Amino acid sequence: MCREASFPSLRNSGSAVECKCISRRIEEKQARAAEFCPLYSSLRSIRVSSSSATIPALRSMAASNGSVSVDDTAPPVRIGREIRNTKETKVDVSIGLDGTGNCDCDTGIPFLDHMLDQIASHGLFDLSIKAVGDTHIDDHHTNEDVALAFGTALARAIGNRSGIHRYGDFSVPLDEALVHVVVDLCGRPCLRYTATIPTQRVGQYDTQLVEHFFQSLCNTSGMTLHIRQLDGTNSHHIIEAMFKAFARALRQACEPDPRRIGKVPSSKGVLSRM
Repeated sequence: MCREASFPSLRNSGSAVECKCISRRIEEKQARAAEFCPLYSSLRSIRVSSSSATIPALRSMAASNGSVSVDDTAPPVRIGREIRNTKETKVDVSIGLDGTGNCDCDTGIPFLDHMLDQIASHGLFDLSIKAVGDTHIDDHHTNEDVALAFGTALARAIGNRSGIHRYGDFSVPLDEALVHVVVDLCGRPCLRYTATIPTQRVGQYDTQLVEHFFQSLCNTSGMTLHIRQLDGTNSHHIIEAMFKAFARALRQACEPDPRRIGKVPSSKGVLSRM
């Protein structure tokens, strides 16, 4: 207890003594807190800001005091984004690999939007794609640029490809149609596409654009992709089975491998895009 507090006569009108008493009490409490938590005295001297530079300082002090356990093993957030603007199209793509299947896609091509929804839903990716293009000419430019931007965003989300499975392999039936897809996130763009789509269009969508979509996606993502149609007579079923199988195979390839944390899945030790 502060001595001055015991003598009311010392409490003058300026309240200077009262301020000193309060200050001493605070200091005593801080000293007791420091006894229970050695890190407390260090934290008092830090001005907390929104800067990420503050976090390493806190981690360093926690480690040196040995009083706080800091988890450095939390997985990084895997999100990629690409904005592509040309005289023909304007495209904005973002993808979260560890999502729940949310899809917000508006490309101006309804059938392509439907297929992109299959990728998000079956790959459990959070996918947002906004595109405006010269679809009054045809869908070719928008279809291609959406795929190019998608591939770039995907590559950014994957990063240096460490700690992932790398390979994905999936077959999907849709009624009479059956499609097999294999993905290798090796950094080398390659497409092998074996499919016979019986009609030239599904709705207003030119079915030739399916292969071109996947080729463009491979070019910027740096993946090797094999697509094989094993059966099917309905164009819509065949194409939808392709996109669903691709989504599932890509999900497998992107999944973290708990036995390979922080390591690149290659005997070379690197997966480049060259």
